[in-house]
Amino acid sequence: MIKRIIDISEQAYLHTANKQLHVDKNGETVAKIAIEDLGILILQHPAIVVTQSVITLCQQNNVAILFCDERHLPISVTLPLWTGHSLHTKIIKEQVASSIPRRKRLWQQVVKAKISEQAITIEQAGMQSNKLRRLVVKVKSGDPENLEAQAAQDYWKRLMGHDFRRDISANGINSVLNYGYSIVRAMVARSLVGTGLHPALGLHHKNQYNGLCLADDIMEPFRPWVDAVIQKEALKNAKLEVTRDIKKRILEIPNESVLYNGKKMPLMVSVHHLVAQLKYSLTDKYKPLYYPKRLLD
Repeated sequence: MIKRIIDISEQAYLHTANKQLHVDKNGETVAKIAIEDLGILILQHPAIVVTQSVITLCQQNNVAILFCDERHLPISVTLPLWTGHSLHTKIIKEQVASSIPRRKRLWQQVVKAKISEQAITIEQAGMQSNKLRRLVVKVKSGDPENLEAQAAQDYWKRLMGHDFRRDISANGINSVLNYGYSIVRAMVARSLVGTGLHPALGLHHKNQYNGLCLADDIMEPFRPWVDAVIQKEALKNAKLEVTRDIKKRILEIPNESVLYNGKKMPLMVSVHHLVAQLKYSLTDKYKPLYYPKRLLD
């Protein structure tokens, strides 16, 4: 089932009735949405008031809630602790017990998929991707040579120009990229929780202050999907910022049709299949991850 992504950017009062999210403005209910239909709820106005029943029902239905800062960029995500899967404790024990070599092989698959997607994004922009294609086949278990970083250097120069620097604290294109990545991150995190995996136990990312290390690992190959959208928008407007129009375009990404194992489905649905495969590879027998494929123009 396709889950909805709701972005609330104006002052509002959020409450529930009959398991529906009610959005009130100026004392009147302007929208009603079934909680079970939600996938991600984005709150980005400082005057939004949320009742506890909204938060509780969202967690019970595995809805990721994104809270935004003063720049309207997602700054935190709320996910259910254990209600996402009935065998949460058993799966986490197996996840913790997974071997380092297995994690390294999985990270190798992630890096190869990411660089391959970067090459596709470059090609779609009408440029050569020979270096990236060569790097893909050289990635070893655990990526000890950090080919991911080498690919990034070539990738950003080609995609955004030699003067562009990826800086998560910068405005403009960087802030738009941050917004897009946050949406994808939340999408992956809610899928991980739904399978019983803990999103803090990463394959490669290990920051002790990051509660979504595994989500950050698995989302890496999807970053170029966001980059492709932003690059096209940047060609139209060199001073790109997070606006209603650009957010609308980014929020379409999770529902875009993709190919997964030869079947056409929305990206958000394919991520559930991907994460289920990841769980199998972590807790049972290892097999390479299969990422969804974009339907290219």
